[in-house]
Amino acid sequence: MAAQAARLSLGVALLVLGLKTLAYLLTGSVALLSDALESTVNVAAALAALAAIRYAQKPPDDTHPFGHSKAEYFSAVLEGVLVVLAALLIAKEALPKLLRPTPLEGLGPGLLVSLLASGANGLLAYHLIREGRRHRSPALTADGYHVLSDVLTSAGVLLGIGLAWLTGFWALDPLLALLVAGNILLMGFRLVRHSVGGLMDEGLPPEEVEGIRRVIQERLSGRALEVHDLKTRRAGPRTFLEFHLVVPGRMSVEEAHRLCDELEGDLEKAFPGLVVTIHVEPESERQR
Repeated sequence: MAAQAARLSLGVALLVLGLKTLAYLLTGSVALLSDALESTVNVAAALAALAAIRYAQKPPDDTHPFGHSKAEYFSAVLEGVLVVLAALLIAKEALPKLLRPTPLEGLGPGLLVSLLASGANGLLAYHLIREGRRHRSPALTADGYHVLSDVLTSAGVLLGIGLAWLTGFWALDPLLALLVAGNILLMGFRLVRHSVGGLMDEGLPPEEVEGIRRVIQERLSGRALEVHDLKTRRAGPRTFLEFHLVVPGRMSVEEAHRLCDELEGDLEKAFPGLVVTIHVEPESERQR
């Protein structure tokens, strides 16, 4: 279940934060500090994702007849904001050291600890993205891609610190931290953009809408006259579809109802999580 994946994310995030903090304490590297600061965001994001997923799974009620699935977008927006704040904190720590580079100590043990943390994060990212797609969970998917970005960032940091160690060019340490900050900032803006789109009832991508239209046309071939005013929106793991279906004037209410049931079944089978609403109209409503 999505909630189990979120709990796993929280546990691994706490472990990774501890390892990266230890790596920073062993070396004094501002680049490793930036890596640890990003992991504090992972912990906060995992907490938010777990809370949002639990709330989103609540069934519809009188005040929320369409369910609570949009709650996951609030978690993703919060994660994006936290990511931006982490980037600013990293830049604040790195800029002074860029002006006054200092040699680092204890790099061997520190880099080994950081490598272990990155390995754990890599496995977690793979699991979260897979489970997020499987459960159609924006919170889990966002968390997974955030952790994946953390893995890539850590790999770059480790490579750069290794080069600084070999060459003695210690300015690489704060330079890497600033590059990490820029990457994190970009990721934060992307997370916020995607989540705000969900909160604003942004429609599905054109390729998904085209897939829906194909299923409709295959089922309705020769049985209905027209489909128009097709609209889509996504709310967490659920996707909502509505459209107007024009049927021949001679078709009975029972026939039209049976046709709608068949069409809904085909659409829900082809697109799991789809909630379909069809408005049946007589031939006189056909668009010219």
